Amino acid sequence: MMSWRQYIAPLVFCAQVASSFFDTALQMVVKERCANTTDPDSEQKAITNFNMIFNMILKFVPIVPAILLAKVGDKGYRKVPIFVPLIGYLVSRTLLLLDIVLEWPLQVLYAVPVIHGLCGGFASYWAGVMALVSVCATEDKRSLRIMRTELVYGIAGFIGSLASGHLFNLYTVDLKHGVILSGLSVLFYFFCLIYAAVILRVDNIVLENRQERRESIGIINQEARDTLNIVLLFAGGILYDIAVAGGIEMLAAYVLKEPLNWGATEVGYGNAAGSLIFITSFVGVKIFTRCSVRDESMIMIGMVSFAAGIYFMAFVTTTPLYFLARSLTLFALIPMPTIRSLLSKQVKGTSYGITFVLLQLSFKLASLVTTPIYTKIYQISLDTFPGFVFILSSIFTVLSIIPISIVGCRSARHNGYETIQGN
Repeated sequence: MMSWRQYIAPLVFCAQVASSFFDTALQMVVKERCANTTDPDSEQKAITNFNMIFNMILKFVPIVPAILLAKVGDKGYRKVPIFVPLIGYLVSRTLLLLDIVLEWPLQVLYAVPVIHGLCGGFASYWAGVMALVSVCATEDKRSLRIMRTELVYGIAGFIGSLASGHLFNLYTVDLKHGVILSGLSVLFYFFCLIYAAVILRVDNIVLENRQERRESIGIINQEARDTLNIVLLFAGGILYDIAVAGGIEMLAAYVLKEPLNWGATEVGYGNAAGSLIFITSFVGVKIFTRCSVRDESMIMIGMVSFAAGIYFMAFVTTTPLYFLARSLTLFALIPMPTIRSLLSKQVKGTSYGITFVLLQLSFKLASLVTTPIYTKIYQISLDTFPGFVFILSSIFTVLSIIPISIVGCRSARHNGYETIQGN
């Protein structure tokens, strides 16, 4: 039986609440610094240009550090790929707080993704969490365990986002807008660092021996490792991430302009709606699993859900319509954890960390190309059809279904062949 000190969920919860606070604070600070009452289009271009550069740095810098940390983690030091990124989170979030208090130029915030990335970034942190969860779970329960961790992540994001808009608006004579919210983000990350360093306990020998026993009795065998399936899963994941990341990045700017023109409170609610999808996706996995729906089919259901919602988002002109479009994406977060689960069945337990990091980094490398493309398309279509980028995301989502469907067909054929042989 697991000791309470072996649970990663409290750390995931606290870190995501802190992340939700930071995301809202950053979004509103950028809007305030780029404000232009006479030319809304110039304001949108300034916001999207800042977001583009910020996100490209965020995706490029962690590549080498994340790979190095993953290799350390796969040697048995499973806490390292989680602990080191948390240091980067703490320092970089402190920089936003200082920027608000000291009123530094907006460009100073480009140092945030640099610091964050040099410590491995989200690619290392989340891959480390997924590797730890995967190595602790049996194959038949792995999808559910990974999705349960995603659920904790989503609930924390939902709570943090709901509160973030209200907290941003809190201020006193001595404190500016965003100081309290950003300060709480830093405080929560400090708690996470303490939890990871002092409280969280990972029995490296037990975990690795458990995985070795599974491999020795054939739970992970050579037949299960299918290189083509791994390539197809990576391709489906990359295409889907391009669709989701590109659409959501542009959505952050889209809601700040007319006709929506959101303030901090609405931004918080909008982010909460995005986090709520973690909960609906978890419920979906539970229902589909009980109905014996295959993993590949669950992935495609999630992809169709996102494709429908983001397509509808292209025509949103009011806040109620925005939340209606969001509701269509209720299963949109099923694909990624399920893809990770399928990948974990194709590789040895001692390769989980590097496999998950390579998956995350492949997303980031693809986004380095697609982020500026999405940004420029959005800026060009501002005066005609700003929602076109969401239709583009819907197209990428449909394309991502193709490799996953091939994996499903190959898996079904393989299982059918085994059944015939068994008879």
